[in-house]
Amino acid sequence: MSDRDRLPAEHLSPLARRVDEVLALYGYEMGPAIDAIDAAIDGYGGLFDPGTTDGERRKAVEEVIEAGTPMSRPPADDITDSRIVLYVDGSSRGNPGPAGAGAVLQAGERDIARLGRPVGSRTGNNVAEYAALHLGLEAVAKGCEPASVEIRIDSMTVIDAVWGTDDGADPPTPYGRAINDRLSTLPVGGWTHLADSDPNPADARATVGADIAALGPG
Repeated sequence: MSDRDRLPAEHLSPLARRVDEVLALYGYEMGPAIDAIDAAIDGYGGLFDPGTTDGERRKAVEEVIEAGTPMSRPPADDITDSRIVLYVDGSSRGNPGPAGAGAVLQAGERDIARLGRPVGSRTGNNVAEYAALHLGLEAVAKGCEPASVEIRIDSMTVIDAVWGTDDGADPPTPYGRAINDRLSTLPVGGWTHLADSDPNPADARATVGADIAALGPG
């Protein structure tokens, strides 16, 4: 894994940062990455099992990283010349607190990527929302050749900053320039604001990302 395969993060414990490296190995596909860590933990415990010690978590994570599992990719026939719907969501406990980002890519109403990651251990919700949009756009840019992309997002703060009246200005986060760079090269057809009552499949991934951000000390 090269450094360019990992996305930027805020402050994380050493353990959470290593788990993030595992996620990067799997292309931020959270399910397979956590399954690999769980399989490397002795006994019946897992990454989030209260009975699993930090030492056991560290050992399992190092084994998975050493194995060098290749990144997963969505099937090519699902992601070429398709209309992609990108759901994104960020979650922070405590605002600021442990925060995670989630993104789900759909083509033809089928999930083709379910992504998640920790953002930071002392991070606000707005930054987590930007990180989620960045995560999803990176996945589209690196793994898809869509005919169009529709972004579905529940954060009006992000919508106003990215698609509002301040044309040409980068959103005020470390992810701002990268978001605008990706939007300038992708066929984004528009965005949809999700109300709190609207389903957002990215929410669960963001929540688990916050769980990972809370791990430690590592």
